[in-house]
Amino acid sequence: MALVVIVIGAVEAAAGMVRVIFNRSMPEHERHAVWLEFSHWLVAALTFQLAADIVGTMVVPGWDDIGRVAAIAVIRTFLTYFLDRDIDKLREHTARGGDHAGSV
Repeated sequence: MALVVIVIGAVEAAAGMVRVIFNRSMPEHERHAVWLEFSHWLVAALTFQLAADIVGTMVVPGWDDIGRVAAIAVIRTFLTYFLDRDIDKLREHTARGGDHAGSV
């Protein structure tokens, strides 16, 4: 399931990048939105992967499995934290109506 989510997100991100490349007048916050949307897909995929690893660890717990679950949980936590921070900045920037390059 995680692989399906990543593929969908990658296809959507590729389409977004094509729009960015061919529309040079696109506002900066819309360009950032392409990356943020892809990040959402990655977080969703990591969530599915974490759930699968937790179920696998419950069936046959081993230290390698527990370490993998812990690593995925840490990666997902950091990714979600930074993604949420970037989304908040983008919302602030959009709410102010600004479109200054590099301010997001």
